[in-house]
Amino acid sequence: MTRNGVRFVRRGRIVERDDFAPAETLLDHLRIRERAFGTKEGCAEGDCGACTVALGRLDGDGHVVYQPVNSCIVLLGMIDGAEVVTVEDLASSNDELHPVQRAMVDLHGSQCGFCTPGIVMSLFTLYHTGKRADRATVNDWLAGNLCRCTGYRPIAHAALASCTGEADDAFAERAPRTAALLADLSDHTDLFTGNGGRFFAAPASEDALAALCARHPDATIVAGATDVGLWITKQLRDLPRIVHTGRVDSLHEVRETDDRVEIGGAATYAEAESALGGIDPDVGEMLRRLGSKQVRATGTVGGNIANGSPIGDSPPVLIALGATIDLRHGDTRRTLALEDFFLDYGRQDRAPGEILTRIVVPRLGECEHFRCYKISKRFDQDISALLGAFRFRIRRGRVAEARIACGGMAAIPKRAQETERAVTGLRLRDPGSWSAAAAVLANDFSPIDDHRASARYRMRVARSLLVKALTEVAGGHTTRTRITGIRTGEHRGGASRMESTSGTRRSTLAPESPR
Repeated sequence: MTRNGVRFVRRGRIVERDDFAPAETLLDHLRIRERAFGTKEGCAEGDCGACTVALGRLDGDGHVVYQPVNSCIVLLGMIDGAEVVTVEDLASSNDELHPVQRAMVDLHGSQCGFCTPGIVMSLFTLYHTGKRADRATVNDWLAGNLCRCTGYRPIAHAALASCTGEADDAFAERAPRTAALLADLSDHTDLFTGNGGRFFAAPASEDALAALCARHPDATIVAGATDVGLWITKQLRDLPRIVHTGRVDSLHEVRETDDRVEIGGAATYAEAESALGGIDPDVGEMLRRLGSKQVRATGTVGGNIANGSPIGDSPPVLIALGATIDLRHGDTRRTLALEDFFLDYGRQDRAPGEILTRIVVPRLGECEHFRCYKISKRFDQDISALLGAFRFRIRRGRVAEARIACGGMAAIPKRAQETERAVTGLRLRDPGSWSAAAAVLANDFSPIDDHRASARYRMRVARSLLVKALTEVAGGHTTRTRITGIRTGEHRGGASRMESTSGTRRSTLAPESPR
């Protein structure tokens, strides 16, 4: 069964649209069709947060959960089945401001006001977590919102004053009705609007998705559109046929077992964050700095892999962990080691119409240590100049096995196999031998000069990160090697504790020791 229009909840009623272009964004719908001008267009690439709106969807328990999204790069067809909330919707019918808005006014959180609607919408979603926010939480929640003139202190104070616990607003009051409307929209039918030449399609099952992609191998496959959205807004590309993976429930599944984590090809970072972070605290810290709340709400792990970017943050981490991926073309399925998927710049081992259905990430075993480090000019929501990921198996004080992968050092995310061989056998109590092993990185990588970093800088930093990882694994306490993501305990095949902070915080546990 196929439905021809996108359906969503807007201001307490179900709205259906069947007359939209495949690449129409949610922001264009709001500003051009609805004339809802409160939501602003700033950077048009999901970076400044001026366009932030909230999408409400049902969680596994049937409760409405709100997430912030960048409406400038979210396609209209992608919001099927959700509630859309904009800044115009927050004040009550008698013009009483929402608690977040009132706090922003009272604590002088706005000057020019251009970015304020997006900031308010991000804080609206924080307010609806129902938890008392601290400053670190507020900082994370606002990482995707640029304030050009006010400064963040009064904005943060407004967040702390309003996000104090259980949500108590009109949205919480009518949550049962909203949940019922959203449940009515969950019809599990395929969405197809347009014709054979120009269409937006969102199949509801993996079989239907695979068949459609095989039938239209030239179609653009979209998961979260955090990259494809920029093709539309920045490159002004015409994308006549778009297939969205987000309505396939099975592709959002995240499964955890004793020895691995399985992530569906359309699972967002927000959906996978807890499971992936449970593998190792460094993975969780990397994810905290990957994009913003808005980006992680829609961006997918599978999409970050499939677009083949040499500077994507998750591929080198997953390669170092030994991840594999499952691919499907029509009825044909295959499994591939993740490092073998990337062939050259812009080229992956994926046939036209083939979809990525699953990522399988092994957990760390006994005596295995993991470290990863993101190097960027800006701490929050910045593209990496370099990301280094390291996994070591330690036996009797020596490196028995190593897996090393880097992003930003080559045309693809890549393993450093010669360096792995040079590191294997190193004694953790003999740091004098580490520099020679780190020098072998020059045999594995030939980085380029670009606006993010010079080739010389990248190579020097990569060598330093390898020595840093070995120093920490050998027992060097992370308060001496880090200013963020301080680790406070050993990893023994399970999750270690980590202090995520923008400044140094001393450990309350004993220093790490080698095995």
